Amino acid sequence: MTFILSVFSVHAQQENPKKLKKESDRYIYEAQEALSENDYASAEAEYRKAIAKDPSNTVAKYNMGNLYYGKENTVSAENRLKQAAKIAESKSEKHQIYHNLGNSYMQKKDYSSAVEAYKNALRNDPSDDETRYNLALAKQKEEEEQKNGQGQDQDKDQNKDQQNDGGGGDQDQQDQDQNKDQNEGEGGDQNKDQQLKDEGENNKDKKEGDQNKDQQNEQGEQPKDQQGDGDKKQQQQPKAAQGQLSPQQIKSLLEAMNNEEKKVQDKINAEKAKGVKVRTEKDW
Repeated sequence: MTFILSVFSVHAQQENPKKLKKESDRYIYEAQEALSENDYASAEAEYRKAIAKDPSNTVAKYNMGNLYYGKENTVSAENRLKQAAKIAESKSEKHQIYHNLGNSYMQKKDYSSAVEAYKNALRNDPSDDETRYNLALAKQKEEEEQKNGQGQDQDKDQNKDQQNDGGGGDQDQQDQDQNKDQNEGEGGDQNKDQQLKDEGENNKDKKEGDQNKDQQNEQGEQPKDQQGDGDKKQQQQPKAAQGQLSPQQIKSLLEAMNNEEKKVQDKINAEKAKGVKVRTEKDW
């Protein structure tokens, strides 16, 4: 009797999972009907009943994961798809589950996880070109993210270093003050150098003007000096005593008298020769 009861009990347990799966499939059917009418809330409720009735129902978890994926509830979608992947038995089921799991990761830009999901999908069906395309796209996005991430990390570290150095604002202010002081110093030195240069040029021009003036004065005074030399020479000549003729005056007077006498004699001789009275030329 005990044996019979024991056998009956085992038989009842073997029939119970089939009954549970049948009831679970009925809830899945009700969920699909609700989805056809865009009643997502009722569809979600029916899927939950199906999973509660038969937790090993891969289709219920897979479809519920796709429902969350369509509603962009990526966290819930990933959880349900992972659950489905663990209990899936056929490669076809695993391929579809991992493919959609990769799509869920792509939706939230988790490209590294998407790459792994697509690889698992291809392990169960290497001939799926759509999965292979999604894998290539996920790898490309992952590389771009890594490059951008390195640049962002460098910027973050640089900003952190500036803050540790006492604040970027203070450093910028110090740099500005230093540049200002340097510019003012250079400007002052340049102005000072320019001023000295201008003063030097003015002094040079003044010196050249003085030289030109001295040269002009020398040129203008040269005749005066020469005249002064002439006067000096005349002054250096012996002067006659007051009331007496100098030897030069006497010589000039004698020459004048001789010339006058010669003119008179020439005039007499000419009148005698021609018998005509003529006018003598004026002796300039």
